[in-house]
Amino acid sequence: MKFSQDVSSSRRKSRKAHFAAPSSVRRKIMSSPLNKELRVKHSVRSIPIRKDDEVLIVRGSHKGKEGKVTQVYRKKWVIHVERVSREKSNGSTVPIGIHPSNVVVTSLKLDKDRRAILERKSTKKETKDVTMAEA
Repeated sequence: MKFSQDVSSSRRKSRKAHFAAPSSVRRKIMSSPLNKELRVKHSVRSIPIRKDDEVLIVRGSHKGKEGKVTQVYRKKWVIHVERVSREKSNGSTVPIGIHPSNVVVTSLKLDKDRRAILERKSTKKETKDVTMAEA
């Protein structure tokens, strides 16, 4: 059922918009959930992933491995985590790409902008909770 006349519900158009998205939009799509402690502390469920965040891989063949994000590869929709790599036949090691939805953020790299994002998202959530409680 279509709710908005302004947004297409076509699978074809949705896929085209997703895979042709600019880097600024990909940043938001490439978000990861926070672990339970961070979720309670910041009252935010997920946040766009960033270099130097520490993550725990929760899905896939590398499940259970923990490490720091070394690269956010927006063009390929993946992140590279330190110590998650494979050896090529010539002996060199290459990082394995992990989709951000398959990891949980265990430690955030906080700076001024990141704190502002968390503050903005948490206040938005609080006002939403208050209005739902009143209704």
